[in-house]
Amino acid sequence: MADAPSLADKATLIIDGRGHDYTVRTGTVGPRVVDIRKLYADTDVFTYDPGFTSTASCQSKITYIDGDQGILLHRGYPIDQLAEKSSFMEVSYLLLHGELPSSAELDTFSNTITRHTMLHEQLATFYRGFRRDAHPMAVMCGVVGALSAFYHDSTDITDPEQRMIASHRLIAKMPTIAAMAYKYTLGQPFMYPDNSLSYTGNFLRMTFGVPAERYEVDPVIESAMDKIFILHADHEQNASTSTVRLAGSSGANPFACIAAGIACLWGPAHGGANEAALNMLREIGRPERIPEYIARAKDKNDPFRLMGFGHRVYKNFDPRAKVLSKAATEVLDKLGIVDPVLDTARELEQIALKDDYFVEKKLYPNVDFYSGVILSAIGFPTSMFTALFALARTVGWVAQWNEMISDPDQKIGRPRQLYVGAAQRDYVPVNQR
Repeated sequence: MADAPSLADKATLIIDGRGHDYTVRTGTVGPRVVDIRKLYADTDVFTYDPGFTSTASCQSKITYIDGDQGILLHRGYPIDQLAEKSSFMEVSYLLLHGELPSSAELDTFSNTITRHTMLHEQLATFYRGFRRDAHPMAVMCGVVGALSAFYHDSTDITDPEQRMIASHRLIAKMPTIAAMAYKYTLGQPFMYPDNSLSYTGNFLRMTFGVPAERYEVDPVIESAMDKIFILHADHEQNASTSTVRLAGSSGANPFACIAAGIACLWGPAHGGANEAALNMLREIGRPERIPEYIARAKDKNDPFRLMGFGHRVYKNFDPRAKVLSKAATEVLDKLGIVDPVLDTARELEQIALKDDYFVEKKLYPNVDFYSGVILSAIGFPTSMFTALFALARTVGWVAQWNEMISDPDQKIGRPRQLYVGAAQRDYVPVNQR
């Protein structure tokens, strides 16, 4: 459980001429919050906040975002430091346990994850129930939800040990699940995990390797993928994380909760943004057409919008984008790819960073812009982009889920509504209408 925030002033809400006082609480950093848990009991009034953009649904120690300043912290550590100096396994440990691991703790944790990477063999048959052209996210929703049918020994959410076993299993098996979804669409044989490789290297081999020949992991590609995983590991109370917490608040097993998170992430306004960004670049096609599309983006009467620019939270340069901008250059230089779409991305980036319209509106290239460019260069089809996002975000989901289960203040989620439908009326028989 997170430590209780310090208490500060009181806020007074006047309803029907009567004042009601509510405590204003202060966290470690960030905006203060008005504790309105007793508002309905006191006043017979709800708050109305579509999208919950002004509502804190929980208290958490895991991730902090300051969108105005472009700050993202995991357990207090800046995301750019973690991406440049750490590894995905180390960040996973940090998110789960609250502190960076010692060398021995990291070895033990990495070994534990490695020993859970294989899937139950019957799940290979489960895959064959899907059409070959099924979207990888559809497959992942089904397979992750089905894990609870195979791992009964880690579904008791009241047992801390079982919760941690389930967390380890989900982090470990997600790369295998995602790689198998990719292989299935290609009609290629599934690749079993190789415990001699790193978490990210193993995923690349399971995705792009074939049984007929040895797969060599490119360190530049491996490093870029590891950074992408780190940068997508957690992002506070976003839509999919809130979905995981909401599902978990009912007491649902962890595999069902993560499947719910995957379903939410699938939406184009959330996890599908990098796919949309790359599709936009393909629509533009080549650098010389950029001015035409920038003019369209500035035209209020044109429905076209530049994808991969700006962010719901960040009103400054997305700190994750800065890291991936550098990684994109390294990957493209290493692979020596000549692709007009990727050339278009680079040219559009430079224009947007200097154009007054984008600068004034703070429409900086975001993490989705660069991740799509990198993943495309590596060889992933756009249909896999969101699946890779789900793979990385799983550790954030399970960390948030564990924190929620351990919080004695947590209750089953039950948002209220502003009802605007018909008032009570009497039923009229069909022959009298």
